[in-house]
Amino acid sequence: MDLQFEQLRTFVAVVDHGSFEAAARRLHVTPSAISQRMKALESTVGRVLVERGRPTRPTPSGQIVLRLARQVALLATDALQELGQDSAEPAEFSRIPIVVNGDSLNTWVLPALAVAARERICVDVYREDQDHSVELLRRGTAMAAVTSASRPVQGCVVRPLGRMRYRPMASPEFLRTWLPDGPTVEALSRAPIVVFDRRDDLQERYLRRRSRRAWNPPRSYIPSSGDFPEAIRLGLGWGMMPPQQIDRYPAGSLVPIDPAAVVEVPLYWQQWRLDSRLLGVLADAVAVAAAEALDQ
Repeated sequence: MDLQFEQLRTFVAVVDHGSFEAAARRLHVTPSAISQRMKALESTVGRVLVERGRPTRPTPSGQIVLRLARQVALLATDALQELGQDSAEPAEFSRIPIVVNGDSLNTWVLPALAVAARERICVDVYREDQDHSVELLRRGTAMAAVTSASRPVQGCVVRPLGRMRYRPMASPEFLRTWLPDGPTVEALSRAPIVVFDRRDDLQERYLRRRSRRAWNPPRSYIPSSGDFPEAIRLGLGWGMMPPQQIDRYPAGSLVPIDPAAVVEVPLYWQQWRLDSRLLGVLADAVAVAAAEALDQ
């Protein structure tokens, strides 16, 4: 089986940009050329590799070839950067797709990405809940992830980063209105909560610790890591917040509804098992940032 580099590069562009036309614009060729390359690649592999919808998505067979294509592209950039060390020409940028949960991106990951950028690394960040991020690794969409999964995905290695500690917070006025006698089970069953999205179960984890009853308090969904704490400050409900977000607000503007309560979320870095200098630089930068920001 002879897989051509340009065909693999084309496949990555089709998946990343969502259509043959967008891939053609990215690679500065015609859509017809993209179609011909994809047909040739699928003919070589003997499988359909991409679902031709909008957006285009890799098939199960395509996910396997997509992982290979990304690995080849990264190793090629590794080599070109090494060859360019003695050249007057600037080294190429590498592009590494990663998955990061919203809270980590909002609080501690960005400094790590800035360190990696000094090595001419561009990142394509997919925001996904830490409990579901490994699925993008399995698909070949991402090469690395900040995740709560300690068990490595097939073909990946894992390293612990630390723990994010969340506390149930609310505005003082919300506390007086909804929890005047403290976080009793009866009061919590009526008090509104703020939830990031429908995959966010941090509030539910706290409630389940208080009682095994069926919880169904009023909910507001605020799917933005920047707006989520602001919604809590404004009194839409109570919600779980890490200290890095709490500390951004003036003292007293947010108060814990249950001072002793903490929900810990262990985080891990998973990445493809690939001997790439650039992927190693990114992993080390993330580990250093995590050591400074997370509980170890």
